[in-house]
Amino acid sequence: MAKKTKFSKEQYLAWYKSMYLMRKFEEKLSQLYIQRKFGGFLHLYIGQEAVVAGAVSATKPEDNMITAYRCHAHPIGKGTPIKYMMAELYGKTTGLSKGKGGSMHMFDVSRRVFGGHGIVGGQIPLGAGLAFSEKYKGTDAVTMCSMGDGAIRQGALHEAFNMSMTWKLPVIYIIENNRYAMGTSVERTSNVTELHKIGLSYEMPSEAVDGMDVEAVHDAIAKAAKHCRDGKGPYLLEMETYRFKGHSMSDPRKYRTKEEEAEYVDSDPITKVLKVITDNKYASQKELDTIHEGVKEEIIDAIKFAEDSPFPEPEAMYEDIYAEPDYPFIKD
Repeated sequence: MAKKTKFSKEQYLAWYKSMYLMRKFEEKLSQLYIQRKFGGFLHLYIGQEAVVAGAVSATKPEDNMITAYRCHAHPIGKGTPIKYMMAELYGKTTGLSKGKGGSMHMFDVSRRVFGGHGIVGGQIPLGAGLAFSEKYKGTDAVTMCSMGDGAIRQGALHEAFNMSMTWKLPVIYIIENNRYAMGTSVERTSNVTELHKIGLSYEMPSEAVDGMDVEAVHDAIAKAAKHCRDGKGPYLLEMETYRFKGHSMSDPRKYRTKEEEAEYVDSDPITKVLKVITDNKYASQKELDTIHEGVKEEIIDAIKFAEDSPFPEPEAMYEDIYAEPDYPFIKD
């Protein structure tokens, strides 16, 4: 029996294409990394795609997004062309940050994506700052600030939560709880394993969400965004999800059992979306094949773009260190 859904065919196809692109892009990155096409660290988001897809569909283009170093899916969800992301990974001048940021620092300010941050928990107070800026300017934009389950043990979270509630900032804090901070399980880091309860000490509205279900994510983000736009302050969502790969490419995942991993593969968020599409006949196999082929070609084109782009000149290391603001009240 086909699953009943309140979402349209168009929405489901948009979710599928976006999540499928996230997945295939990162699978290709894994191959390229092994081939030593680029260096540094590489943290894959495979398995967690529903969190970004549902968040983007439930918010507006002008809403802000900031996250940690597992940050490839976030700009893809926001519509950033992957060729500029690939060039950034390759360290080329055509990359999102002129090749100076790499895998952990994906920015696209034009689409309100503010990173990609390598310091664990460093993006949390920055998310509060973005929200403060929107409130100060009088916009109705909401900031989505994502973090892993390991980052919530940082003191910066508590400072940001306190200020956010005191000033009623329009920020949705999203804990992407994939159960492991590197190789350490949530159960080994604190006696509080229901992570959304951390918000209760600040009287911050908070709840757990099935992060493997894009519909559940969309509904939760939409509810939280309305709360923020209504001037009621921040909201905390714990997205219960799972990364199918290691913490990074150097992680052999020996702290997890094969049985545990197999159990979560059955909850693959992309497979769930595909099942709704096929059960409801939202697309034929030919139409799905067209989506798959389009994604494949997009990735091939992105690799060519990156490989054909130039590396920065040595003197570029002295550029983009300081901002050069244009203050209209400063006279020559």
